[in-house]
Amino acid sequence: MRRPPILSRNLLFALFIATSAVFAANPAGSHVKLAGHSFSVEIARTEAARDRGLMYRTHLTSDHGMLFIYHDAQLRYFWMKHTLIPLDILFFDAQRRLINVSADTPPCKTDSCQTYASAAPAKYVLELKAGVAEKLGIKADDRFTIR
Repeated sequence: MRRPPILSRNLLFALFIATSAVFAANPAGSHVKLAGHSFSVEIARTEAARDRGLMYRTHLTSDHGMLFIYHDAQLRYFWMKHTLIPLDILFFDAQRRLINVSADTPPCKTDSCQTYASAAPAKYVLELKAGVAEKLGIKADDRFTIR
């Protein structure tokens, strides 16, 4: 009877890193509650996940989004290069209080894309389908919770 092949240490390490990256970007069951509404979110904690964001997505439902979590609060700048759908970009401070919203931010299909900035230092950024913030009446100083 043949023994099954043994995976090399390098291959196991590569599988571990790949799996870790997936869970860092999208832990199962993450939800943000904001203005009385719950959103299922992908969480972008790593630099690679934050760099990719919602690029190349062709669809986003009104109850889904992406939450970017940074280690510190500072001015944040976002652009829409390779983002195919319009988004609301919500900037939050370290206390999870809404600073400002870039509403109905258009996709960018050129190499020189406009940037959209937080009005004050932000530690969290939430991207939602365009129009959701206005439809739900989300306003400055609203706070979110993560579950």
